[in-house]
Amino acid sequence: LEKEGLFAPERKRLLPHPPEKIALVTSAQSAAYADFIKIISARWPLLEIELYDVQVQGMQAEEDIVLAFKKINEQATVDVVVLIRGGGSSDDLSVFNTEPVTRAVVASRVPTMVAIGHEIDVSLSELGADVRASTPSNAAELLVPDVHDVRVHLLTSERYLDTVIHDEIARRRDDLHRAQQLLAQHCEAFLQQ
Repeated sequence: LEKEGLFAPERKRLLPHPPEKIALVTSAQSAAYADFIKIISARWPLLEIELYDVQVQGMQAEEDIVLAFKKINEQATVDVVVLIRGGGSSDDLSVFNTEPVTRAVVASRVPTMVAIGHEIDVSLSELGADVRASTPSNAAELLVPDVHDVRVHLLTSERYLDTVIHDEIARRRDDLHRAQQLLAQHCEAFLQQ
């Protein structure tokens, strides 16, 4: 896979920030899903999430994940595909090191983010993704801004613009006042002449 250039940094795409709609590929019963949704809901409740509920370990997992990527790319109605799974043993996480899953991530027409396991776990599917997150919670943090930070930034920008506009209006008013005085002086001089 590496020789084919599937992990090459130059093939990685940027993710839209923030995305409007994502496809989330994971098990709906997992702690990773619950953590991801909790963080997304707190940080950016505007995000629309299309869930693809798949097995994330065991015999069926590989087929489920590959099929989910196929469906997502056929529809292509999302901005990002996010594949997550919480921690576990190397056997539990083995599906994310398979060639079919890695190729499905790499071949996705829609930009991808993958977060598998804990910070120390690194899977082939993460290496093939456009963006790798260290954990499912980290994926949520990287994917969207914090709405509270955005509000603070907007309020600061609004105050700055108010100040700039007020100063510009005051400067223009002074310029107009000087022009009126100058015009009055010229009119008076003209009348006297």
